[in-house]
Amino acid sequence: MSYQIDWRKGVSNRGNQARLKKLMKAAEHGAKLTIGFIGGSITQGSLATAPERCYAYHVFEWWKQAFPSASFTYVNAGIGGTSSQFGAARANEDLLSKQPDFAIIEFSVNDDSDEHFLETYEGVVRKIYGSETKPAVLLVHNVFYNTGGNAQFQHAKIGRHYDLPGVSMQSSIYPEIVSGRIMDSEITPDDLHPNDEGHALVASVITGFLEDVRLHMSEAEEEEPEMPKALTQNSYEHSVRFRNDNSAPICEGFTADPSAQTDITDWFKRGWTAEKQGASITFEAECSGFSVQYRKTREKPAPVAKAVVDGDESGAVFLDAGFDEVWGDKLELTTITEHMEYGMHRIVLTLDEAHEDDALPFYLVSVIAAK
Repeated sequence: MSYQIDWRKGVSNRGNQARLKKLMKAAEHGAKLTIGFIGGSITQGSLATAPERCYAYHVFEWWKQAFPSASFTYVNAGIGGTSSQFGAARANEDLLSKQPDFAIIEFSVNDDSDEHFLETYEGVVRKIYGSETKPAVLLVHNVFYNTGGNAQFQHAKIGRHYDLPGVSMQSSIYPEIVSGRIMDSEITPDDLHPNDEGHALVASVITGFLEDVRLHMSEAEEEEPEMPKALTQNSYEHSVRFRNDNSAPICEGFTADPSAQTDITDWFKRGWTAEKQGASITFEAECSGFSVQYRKTREKPAPVAKAVVDGDESGAVFLDAGFDEVWGDKLELTTITEHMEYGMHRIVLTLDEAHEDDALPFYLVSVIAAK
């Protein structure tokens, strides 16, 4: 089944198109270019029947077809169930190390619509937009198709502040569902993740916008603006992620996992495990806050860890590895503290509760220091 969507309704911000037009002119002259994507499960390709049927690959295919003289490399840094807070911490390793010339940022159904995620989203946008290769950036806002909800209200503030192009499924596809012209069950089985038809539909909104830029790429564009001052406190742009191959924490009962990570979605690797109550692991870093990634498992019973920063037991945060969902184990990210005075701080994780019949040990995936 084929649907016609007016992509123009999906333009949340036209933005400054100087980088995009420059990139397209280079592509027209046969350049070698890298097309990158970072986001959550929709970007990863969840519920598409093959990786080549996700919206990201459709967009990549558009670049190849629009500019047949150029050569393109595809980088998909989507990881399901992850937010822009994690995106800011992993962007260097998972995306920017590949030196993208074009990057789509997609976190609007993974972030909550609040001030915290306004700041974390700004962090990932600034990190990518200000990176060495100066990629053309396009912000993509997906949507919950049953409610129309997403974090676009907050994310669009960042788009306008940096004058970045953005496209929205909230204002393009969702109204078609509300009107009854499209049945949500035809494009998504769970009102969030698109099926093959849904991915193609999302891609059509994006490529409609890109095609319009291509048709007008010879027209003069205002010069790219200077990078403005941050809109928020911007604690997350320079986040550092500590794993067992780039840090040396003090371990007392925590053991480094030596198994190799096969790809970025092979989540529970390069971390540490602990099984006995009282085991601890300590990190020190110059930062203004800490967050912790760990495994939540549906296998019960499960252990519970306690995170304490700078010895403040009254502010302890408990990390329950038990997971009530049944779809699988989850890569959980919990903010322990933020917006502290910048300086040297210490975080200690202690296995506070363990059971003889725990199905799995506590798995610490990483500690992230916000700068």
